[in-house]
Amino acid sequence: MKKLLAAIGLGFAMSAAMAQTWPDKPITLVVPFPPGGSTDQVARAVSPLLGEKFKQTVLVDNRAGATGTIGAAMVKRAAPDGYTFLVTSLGPLVITPHLLKGMQYDPMKDFDHITVAVQSPNVLVVPTNSPHQSVADIIAYQKANPGKMTFASAGNGTSDHLTVELFWQQTHTKGIHVPYKGGAPAHTDLMGGQVDASFQNINSVVQYIKAGKMRALAITSPKRSAVLPEVPTLAEAGVSNVEVTSWQAIVAPKGLPPAVQKAAHDAFVEALNSEKVRNQFTSIGFEMVANTPEQFAAFQRQEYDRWKKVIEAGNITIE
Repeated sequence: MKKLLAAIGLGFAMSAAMAQTWPDKPITLVVPFPPGGSTDQVARAVSPLLGEKFKQTVLVDNRAGATGTIGAAMVKRAAPDGYTFLVTSLGPLVITPHLLKGMQYDPMKDFDHITVAVQSPNVLVVPTNSPHQSVADIIAYQKANPGKMTFASAGNGTSDHLTVELFWQQTHTKGIHVPYKGGAPAHTDLMGGQVDASFQNINSVVQYIKAGKMRALAITSPKRSAVLPEVPTLAEAGVSNVEVTSWQAIVAPKGLPPAVQKAAHDAFVEALNSEKVRNQFTSIGFEMVANTPEQFAAFQRQEYDRWKKVIEAGNITIE
C-alpha cells in the first residue's frame, strides 16, 4: 500500500511539474474536416487567443477524410502530452462509430475530454423558388411522392444527415439523401435548385436565409433562435422529437496528465468565453457551451446512445 501511495504521489508530482512547463513548444489543433466549416471556424477562432496566452504557436491542421475519422484516428495515436488536440464535430465522436466498421479508434475510450465548445440547431431550408412554404407542405409532398424528394447534407454521418433520417422516422415519410463533400457544395446546389431541401447548421446558412437565397421553414431547437426569430421550431410546426443540436468539441489523446488537462481546459474555456469569440459565434446562431470535462463525458454518452438508436431504427448505412 505504501508503494502504491508513493507511486500515486509521484505521478501527481510529475503531472504538476509538467503543467508548470507546459507548453514549451507549438500546439496543434487537428480538424478532421476541410477548411471553412463550422468545426474549422471554432479552431481558428480560439487558436490565436491560445497562442497569445501561452506565447507559443498554435497550428490548425486540417486532416479531412472518411467522415472525420482519419483526423480522429491521427489524434488517438498522438502522444498524450498536451501538444495535440482534436477539434471536432459530433460526427466522429457519436455518429460515425455506429456507421463504419473497422474504426481505428474507440470514441468512448481513446480520448480525454476537454470541453464542448459550442452548439447550434439545424434549420430546414429549401430554395427560394421552392413550392414548399411550410413543414406541412414537405410532409404532404413526401407522403404523396415517397422516395422522390431530395435532401442534401454536408456528408454521410453528419448531423444534417442524421437529422433528416430522424425527421423521416418521426413523420413516417422517406426521401432521398444526397451527401456532399462538405457544406459549401450542398449550399450551392440547394440555392441552385439541384436539390429540394436540407437540414443545415443554422450558423452556416443564416446569411443565405437573410439574403433571400434560401427559405427557412423550421429549426430543430426546443425554442426559436435569436438570429431567426420568425422561423418556428419543428415542434411548433407539428413534428415532435426531432430536437437536434450540432456541436463542436475538443478532446485529447487518452492519458493526458491531469494537471495539463486542467490547464488546457481552462485555456480553451477562457478563449471561448472571450468577448471576441462569443460575439463572433452568437451572432450567427451558435450557443456557447464551454462545459467541464465531466459534463462533456456525460453528454457524449447521452448523444452516443441516442444516435445509435436512430441509426439502428432506420437501418442506416454508409458503406
